[in-house]
Amino acid sequence: MRQLTEADRDAIRIAQEPQFTRWVDQVIATGGCTHPVHLSGSTVVRDSLTGDVLHHYTTRDEPGERLLVRCRNRRSSVCAPCSRLHSGDTFHLVRAGLLGGKEVPASVRDRPRLFITLTAPSFGSVHRAGDRCRPRGSAATCEHGRYLGCGGSHDADERIVGQPLCTDCYDHTGHVLWHACAGKLWDRFTIAMRRFLASSAGLAQSAFADHARLSFARVAEYQRRGAVHIHAVVRLDGVTGPVDDPPVWGTADVLASAVRTAARHIVVRTPYSAGVGELSLRWGSQLDVRTIDVREGGPGDEAVAAYIAKYVTKGASETGAGADHPFTSRDDINAVPATPHVRTLMHTCWLLGGLPEFQTLRLRAWAHTLGYRGHILTKSRAYSTTYAALRAERAAHQGLSEPPPGSAADARWRYIGSGHSPGAALIAAGIAHDLELNREIARQEHTRAGACP
Repeated sequence: MRQLTEADRDAIRIAQEPQFTRWVDQVIATGGCTHPVHLSGSTVVRDSLTGDVLHHYTTRDEPGERLLVRCRNRRSSVCAPCSRLHSGDTFHLVRAGLLGGKEVPASVRDRPRLFITLTAPSFGSVHRAGDRCRPRGSAATCEHGRYLGCGGSHDADERIVGQPLCTDCYDHTGHVLWHACAGKLWDRFTIAMRRFLASSAGLAQSAFADHARLSFARVAEYQRRGAVHIHAVVRLDGVTGPVDDPPVWGTADVLASAVRTAARHIVVRTPYSAGVGELSLRWGSQLDVRTIDVREGGPGDEAVAAYIAKYVTKGASETGAGADHPFTSRDDINAVPATPHVRTLMHTCWLLGGLPEFQTLRLRAWAHTLGYRGHILTKSRAYSTTYAALRAERAAHQGLSEPPPGSAADARWRYIGSGHSPGAALIAAGIAHDLELNREIARQEHTRAGACP
């Protein structure tokens, strides 16, 4: 007979509490969040004219006098239930910019739209998955005495995939500085696109905004070598955005040419450092540009939205490319369960982050993501809806909308903790599993019903 663990005994204790049912209701409301935030306080909604109380809520009668709310962490490695919710929101955000909906007109589907992938350059040879890793005709070695090739066969999930053939030859400095400047590369990339589009139409570059508007949504994906690739949906609209048709010269072919030209020509230079010099950073040579048009055999709207939503919930640790939390000291890096290659990139971030010339890049603050900073998903203002709007719509659907017109809310809340006890975590995990199972059954039923005549 299996002995009870500490979590088992704690779960039994919680189940015997008088307010256990109400506590379960709170956990269900959070979707089984693995690290919920605990709040204490109250909200009073009054009529603005009469002062009458329209609604009153307090945590005084709740279990432990606290309310559990979602942590809202997008990373599945941190909180799977919240990451699934974030993935769904991302899917609808991207999909609205492709098909319409969420106050975006359906006419966006007829606009010039591309799905593009911009890659990082090579910083050195790494092991690849496949039948033959890096076959070479001779047993040539680098200046450090290591073989330049590898005739081995690696599975995609092998730890060696993405690791340098020669650690000393690999440009770790260029890798982390490229990550730190990737956001600036993207900004200059979109500016160059607008300039090319204006020039191709015979317009002054400064006049582009008077004729068209470039909208996009992009997501960063870590590769096994620890380098980021950028996947993006790019759409050409009229001057006012999604409600306005683009000019007649704005075609998918012209947009694709703008992407290729901009990716090939832009460059970002790093601050000069005595030990590093000044690096010229560019996009990698591999560039993928596809027209989003099912009729022409391109990727479909739903497939693109699902693809981006999948990657936005992945933490750096899931790809073997980093950690999910910032470091407070250099010693934290050695505790990360990562490959030597990844830890070397983290140490490089920490080392360069201590140099005055690189202070603005905040490399130490972003050492856990190998120097890449910023949000995993970024979109232009006019692309589609926002996460805030999606959350508000969901709250309204659940009856948690803002106070009605003519009323005022007096909300007084304070943070009192987070997370679960061992037993509570055990119960919450079971609730999260049941909720996901119910959603999967509902999806299957919905698909089956849609397939029926």
